[in-house]
Amino acid sequence: MSFTDRMAQALRHARDKNLTGLLIAPGPDLVYLTGYRPVAITERLTLLVLSAGHEPTMIVPRLERPDAEKAPVKLVDWADGTSPYEAAARLFNRVGTYGISDSAWAMHLLGLQEELPDTLYVSLTKALPMLRAVKDADELERLAAAGAAADQAYEEILKVRFSGRRETEVAADLAALLTEYGHSQVDFTVVGSGPNGANPHHEAGERTIAEGDTVVLDFGGLKGGYGSDTTRTVYVGDNPPDEVREVHDIVRQAQQAAFEAVRPGVACQEIDRVARRVITDAGYGEYFIHRVGHGIGLTTHEPPYMVEGETQELVPGMCFSIEPGIYLPGRFGVRIEDIVTVTEDGGRRFNNTPHELRTVN
Repeated sequence: MSFTDRMAQALRHARDKNLTGLLIAPGPDLVYLTGYRPVAITERLTLLVLSAGHEPTMIVPRLERPDAEKAPVKLVDWADGTSPYEAAARLFNRVGTYGISDSAWAMHLLGLQEELPDTLYVSLTKALPMLRAVKDADELERLAAAGAAADQAYEEILKVRFSGRRETEVAADLAALLTEYGHSQVDFTVVGSGPNGANPHHEAGERTIAEGDTVVLDFGGLKGGYGSDTTRTVYVGDNPPDEVREVHDIVRQAQQAAFEAVRPGVACQEIDRVARRVITDAGYGEYFIHRVGHGIGLTTHEPPYMVEGETQELVPGMCFSIEPGIYLPGRFGVRIEDIVTVTEDGGRRFNNTPHELRTVN
């Protein structure tokens, strides 16, 4: 889909929500709609204005206009020493309700409100949560390539020594591997060993990994502009205890059950419910402490969210994580995560490394 088509589609969705127009700040929404990513996001106002009956127009700082010329929109610039909000106000209806990007700076929103006191603003994520949710063929290819690169990094990290090394060292190895396999940006490399694995968002620290540890590896970033995000849990040593094997197998079954539930027309919350039911029935419900998934695309976390209360139905082209986990405080954690996309009759994984409990040295 071309940028022009994306902007037209966004405006149609805005009209369906009774919005006067859309205000797109620098960030993933602006990249999605125009392909333009400012060299630096600063205090100077940059804003794409979309409203029915008007040509898509972006207001930019004058010194950044040469870079912005590549965007497929009309440009209006403003100079240092003048009011960007006064310049922007000429592009607005003076009365109306606008959807505005979540990434917009508060100072800019307040400036617009002061200049246009009869306008109202709503979060774009709240107003149009599905704006970027359904991927086209090119986006699906990019997400598949990012997932395959993350899979390659996982297979390689299994070959390094874990025992006797700090979490930060293994995390650095993971980051280097993601870069080696084509990631332009590494967003996170969670290495949660032993009791640290019971913290879902543990930041790799100075703990020394030891034989007998269970280690949660959650890592991802951007390749070709689109995100990867995968989690596998490994055991340091040759013979994982029965309890570790049992917990890992429960999480594996929950992940598989949730994947098998993916198909068009199913509510997002149902994917969470299916995984949670498996873990709860096994007696570990209180130790599954987060939603089962999140959307992914130009960012690693975006709508739709696989969480209780989200009644949005799945449609082909949606992409999201399925990542159930069990976290036993002070002891260990287990999580298994794949990125999947909705197809015409089910789901397709973008991560295809084995789900079995792997052992490392």
